[in-house]
Amino acid sequence: MPEIRLLTEEFVELNPFIQFDKWYKEHLKSDIAIADSVSLGTSSHDGRVSVRIVLLKDYNDAGFTFFTNYNSKKGVQLSSNRSAALLFYWPDLGRQVRIEGVTEKVSVDESDKYFKTRPRESQLAAWTSEQSSVIPSRNYLEQQYEMYDKKFNNNQVARPERWGGYTLIPDWFEFWHDGKSRLHDRIIYTKGETAWKIERLAP
Repeated sequence: MPEIRLLTEEFVELNPFIQFDKWYKEHLKSDIAIADSVSLGTSSHDGRVSVRIVLLKDYNDAGFTFFTNYNSKKGVQLSSNRSAALLFYWPDLGRQVRIEGVTEKVSVDESDKYFKTRPRESQLAAWTSEQSSVIPSRNYLEQQYEMYDKKFNNNQVARPERWGGYTLIPDWFEFWHDGKSRLHDRIIYTKGETAWKIERLAP
């Protein structure tokens, strides 16, 4: 278990991406089964909110990247409202990170590159599932999988056009640390024109 430092204005990094990187690497050392899972919140154009778990596949100073079916509920919502939020919750460390911003699709080349690294079964599943659509039965899903398995016939599986990545570009972060007597530490970063503004929120 990594040593946990107090979350104070004096100790946090000036850049929230660096602060996230430190916390995320400490999280990875805690041997969680699905370490890259994160809650993704999206909203329709009329404000109806949906939340689900996705897998974080990359992050850097540009943002946080995940992949999905563009025709899924999340994809449809992001096509009409690019605003989204991520929530990382790490109870073993008493920490959570909230990130808000806008999303944009990653390039076709980047989606192709990542798709090629996926296991063949996952590649076929991307063709099989018209994600978030109503289907008649489990048997139907398995028949579709078998059909695509035969179609590609052990050849390289191409990426479906309806499948690819998004990057969430943050303009706001919150780093939360569990505190005694529910006096939690909450440090937020708000993006300014030239630098990030750091403030503390009441728990």
